[in-house]
Amino acid sequence: MFINYIKAFNDNYIWTIEKDGKTLVVDPGDADPVIDYLKDKNLDYILLTHKHMDHVGGVKELKNKYGAKVYGPLETKEYNDFTLSDGDEFEVMGENFIVILTAGHTDDHISYLMGDKLFCGDALFLAGCGRVFTKDYNKSYEGLLKLKNLDEDTLVYPAHEYSLANLEFARSVISNEDLNREYERVKKLREEDKITLPSTIEKEKKINLFFLARDLDEFIQFRNKKDNF
Repeated sequence: MFINYIKAFNDNYIWTIEKDGKTLVVDPGDADPVIDYLKDKNLDYILLTHKHMDHVGGVKELKNKYGAKVYGPLETKEYNDFTLSDGDEFEVMGENFIVILTAGHTDDHISYLMGDKLFCGDALFLAGCGRVFTKDYNKSYEGLLKLKNLDEDTLVYPAHEYSLANLEFARSVISNEDLNREYERVKKLREEDKITLPSTIEKEKKINLFFLARDLDEFIQFRNKKDNF
């Protein structure tokens, strides 16, 4: 199995999973870079985490061109072949996927756990989390707690390259050696225009303010600070 990424827009990553001649992509907001990447390959499956256009904008074109089967939450039902909810499990390419509801960013945002690999859209970033557009901070916090409780060696594949900005914000609120070390690593990679992902749950438990929040009130406080940073 091979996991790779396709850059889209300014800072999106469309993750690919390739195995036994089959290809799956996660959150293809733009069809063109996916088509360029595939070249003479087929696209068999598409996973969607939520409805925002920078995650679903390329789905119709890709589905029409390749006949890919689409899995997604209720809010992406116009694209879905299979509509998923919290706790659902399904198998593609011989791999088992578990659906985790990580709402808050949108009403029905879901994440996918494939073994020790988490594809979490805009729910969780390196040192950050998605804006709570629904204003349902409790749902957002609950979703993050689910992710925080995954095995520490779980690899985290978010949909955006927000790492440096998230770390700069975190360093304005707290200070610890792990955070400073990660900031230097990420800063160097971004200066070379290199990807900073994936992260791990173990790392996030040390550097992510939204994992470190002691309760819902502190989570809301951190989120509001970040939104105004």
